[in-house]
Amino acid sequence: MTSLEKPEIGTTSVKWRWPSIHPEGRKFVLISAVICLIFALMAWETLAWPMAGITLWVAAFFRDPIRSTPVGDGLVIAPADGLVTMITTVPPPRELAGEDGLGDAPMTRVSIFMSVFDVHINRTPIAGTIKRIVYIAGSFLNADLDKASEENERQHFLVEGPDGTRIGFTQIAGLVARRIVPLTKVGEVVGLGQRIGLIRFGSRVDVYLPAGTGHRVALGQRTIAGETVIAQLGEGDRTIGAAQ
Repeated sequence: MTSLEKPEIGTTSVKWRWPSIHPEGRKFVLISAVICLIFALMAWETLAWPMAGITLWVAAFFRDPIRSTPVGDGLVIAPADGLVTMITTVPPPRELAGEDGLGDAPMTRVSIFMSVFDVHINRTPIAGTIKRIVYIAGSFLNADLDKASEENERQHFLVEGPDGTRIGFTQIAGLVARRIVPLTKVGEVVGLGQRIGLIRFGSRVDVYLPAGTGHRVALGQRTIAGETVIAQLGEGDRTIGAAQ
């Protein structure tokens, strides 16, 4: 029985365990480890020790922990680990707009910034069918800037739930990030909180909430991909946070 499997009794416990490394990152860990080994065999300790630290950091960057996703009607779950840096009302991206997309009316956009220390596996905020994936090559500005939504390399997703509700979200490459890696494709049915992609080395994810839906997170709050509830469909109450 694994640590997350539940026995037939009413209560149980979960043990902490080391997160696995996503397959996309294993080659980078191997390359770093080989370079470190070469430095060590050459007795270049001043290079071997820093390289060992880099190897551990690369392994940590590509960690892929198991997440326990809340289950409930209308829940919108955070697609990324990170810091909520912007909550604003904007028109939907033109790549996701239109009658067969998110429409053209302004929407609430929640932006989550991922530092190089955060988990970079992104997850779908709702269950449904991937209706659209649009990749756009662009610049590599600081992902914390508002204009990064329109100028940086990015990848848009449109997910349609079983009830017809559509949610759009965008992976945005940042100052250090140099590649957005998709883990799903158009037409695929995804579950709530399922892995859909990753961004290498620092980035941001924007979520576009449908009309009539307010956010349940606050500026400066940290989110956990696949676990933090950022909104509930049809609920207009907005959360305001206080820094402490």
